[in-house]
Amino acid sequence: MAENKDLIAYCGIYCGDCFIHQGKVADLSRDLRKELRTYRFEKMAKSFSEVPFFAAFKDYPQCYDVLGALVKLRCHKTCRGDGGPPFCKMRKCCRKKGIDGCWECEEFETCAELDFLKANHGDAHLKNLRKLKKEGVDSFLKGKKYWYSAISRKKNA
Repeated sequence: MAENKDLIAYCGIYCGDCFIHQGKVADLSRDLRKELRTYRFEKMAKSFSEVPFFAAFKDYPQCYDVLGALVKLRCHKTCRGDGGPPFCKMRKCCRKKGIDGCWECEEFETCAELDFLKANHGDAHLKNLRKLKKEGVDSFLKGKKYWYSAISRKKNA
């Protein structure tokens, strides 16, 4: 996949690295569900679950449902194309300020609106924003992009 500036979300996350945007997980889930239906695996799972070694197959219906949810987990539009969460505060803020992304805002290091990203990305968005601010979009696209980065816990001395 060619690097594309339109795949840089306002928050600094690169949509091109996102499994939801890439669609591979959704496609594999769809294909696995199809195979399981072909073999009528729901009947096999029920009989397998009666054997202690295969007891986990009692949960097969939930597994199949989760695969169905994964099939739906795809993003046809990027952040810049109004994809992703419709309530995205960063997109609204950047558009209101007339800036390309949070990296152009002096407050991004302390912006509480970015905190929701920590659960899924750690501090990757901040690393990307710093790099975008320091090196610019073209350099960012050519280099390493962070998708997840554990937040370092500094101990008090």
